[in-house]
Amino acid sequence: MAGLRTGARWMGTAVLVGFLAACGGSQKNESLENLTAEQIYQMGEYELEGRQRPKDAVHYFAEVERLYPYTEWAKRALIMEAYSYHQAKQYEESRAAAERFLEFYPGDSDAPYAQYLLALSYYDQIDLVGRDQGLTFQALKALRDVIELYPDSDYAQSAILKFDLAFDHLAGKEMEIGRYYLKRGNYTAAINRFRVVVEDYQTTTHTAEALMRLVECYLALGFTNEAQTAGAILGYNYRASPFYDDAYRLLTSAGLSPEAKGDNWLNKVYRQMVRGEWL
Repeated sequence: MAGLRTGARWMGTAVLVGFLAACGGSQKNESLENLTAEQIYQMGEYELEGRQRPKDAVHYFAEVERLYPYTEWAKRALIMEAYSYHQAKQYEESRAAAERFLEFYPGDSDAPYAQYLLALSYYDQIDLVGRDQGLTFQALKALRDVIELYPDSDYAQSAILKFDLAFDHLAGKEMEIGRYYLKRGNYTAAINRFRVVVEDYQTTTHTAEALMRLVECYLALGFTNEAQTAGAILGYNYRASPFYDDAYRLLTSAGLSPEAKGDNWLNKVYRQMVRGEWL
């Protein structure tokens, strides 16, 4: 029975959509004014779900807002407007709609979803590592807001996962630049990038390679204490990693072994990561 009712509703909505499609622009809007908020809302749903046309769905959800402001249907239409924009990959518009929802209805049960959509409007634009990372920082901030403001919501766990991936993305950017400098023999500049990964992005998937690259850079510069210490950290935390094998080979071929040596920034990292001495 539920299926029959749903089918009948879509059929009725499809008839309305077909009728309005035959009308011109302003005439089409005049026709909408003769419909209820629920009917216009259902037409937006039909365009979104039935015809997979999110850009067309936005029009109907926006009209619900315009014609029936401050109603329950207007509130529902606004969150659907944000979702439809996102489905259409119009991320700035999706973000603007989500922000309006949060401004008008901060305590609503859909507020966590609006905040999550806002975060996604940044996150889903993160593309290749080589692109500008401003969006990644924005995504991290917005995802953190979901986690901190709505920790018990259905979206917190997904936000945590995406936060970790975005964080990993930033580390990947540092690694890409570091490898670029390393390849050109600019060891000091490369070290600065790999150091950022080791100090600021320890929980990412790039830390093992960063330590191995530090071994490589410091050996090239003749700084054996730093090279050995980087190898020691790598061996303690990532002994099963192929990057440890590479670092071990580099050190032993130079007559050295992985061990904490000297008084340098890597020795401090060693004391923190291996010995647990944080103070």
